[in-house]
Formats: sequence, C-alpha cells, structure tokens
Amino acid sequence: MNVAIKPVAVAAPGTTRRIRLAVPLAIRRRIRARGDSDAGMTTAEYAVGTLGACALAAGLYKVATSTAVLEALAGALDRALHAT
Repeated sequence: MNVAIKPVAVAAPGTTRRIRLAVPLAIRRRIRARGDSDAGMTTAEYAVGTLGACALAAGLYKVATSTAVLEALAGALDRALHAT
C-alpha cells in the first residue's frame, strides 16, 4: 500500500508547537488492532518481574542479616539508648 504520510504542525493548548505525522485512519486502525495479538505476554512479563523482585529481596535479606550490618544496627541502638 502506497500511502503518503505528511507532517502536520500541531499546537496543543498551553504547549509549544510540535510536528506530528498525519497518518491515515486505515493505518492507525491496523496498528491498533495489531496491539491485541500479544495479550498472553502480560503473564510472562509478570512472571519475570516477580522473579526479579524475589531475587532483589533475597539479596537485601542477605545484606541485612550480615554480621557487619547487625553489629552496626546494634551499635546505633546502644548509642541511642545510652545517650545523655
């Protein structure tokens, strides 16, 4: 399909002037319809995000329960309780 896409100047209220492509309606509809084809990807994306969050939580747990961090927290608490 040979379709000419021409730049059109558009100025939204309260913004600076910008250039937007005037895409024919048929092409916009085809692009929008194509977006529905990967609806199953959201489950995979949630799974990857969940695994990443679990890995981050495990790393933070290891750091927070390390000897150096526990000693620093105990020292800060001891100084706070015995401050005069």
